[in-house]
Amino acid sequence: QVQLLESGGGLVQVGASLRLSCAASARTFSSYRMGWFRQAPGKEREFVAAISWSGGSTYYADSVKGRFIISRDNAKNTLYLQMNSLKPEDTAIYYCAGRGGLYSVRDVYTPAKYDYWGQGTQVTVSS
Repeated sequence: QVQLLESGGGLVQVGASLRLSCAASARTFSSYRMGWFRQAPGKEREFVAAISWSGGSTYYADSVKGRFIISRDNAKNTLYLQMNSLKPEDTAIYYCAGRGGLYSVRDVYTPAKYDYWGQGTQVTVSS
């Protein structure tokens, strides 16, 4: 069983930056692909970004490409999401998720293809 704990959310103004962190309990974290998803009120959970176990491959939703950066520190069992140039439409609860084993590229975009989820951290961008 893997436990994931997000932190770093908050209330910021348009154009600001935030860095989210996701701390994992498992020593096998380094073998997991990891992702960030978000869910706004009344909307479905949507893909934000993902990263391979080594960090060598990253994937982004078009809506955040060029503004957000996903990274990981396997020595610290921690996943990050650097969010820059925040917009009101980025307002949501942000979740980190993980899964071990082989995967196809299309798996990284799908919530159902992740086994472990954190409780989420709220990000609110005020205009």
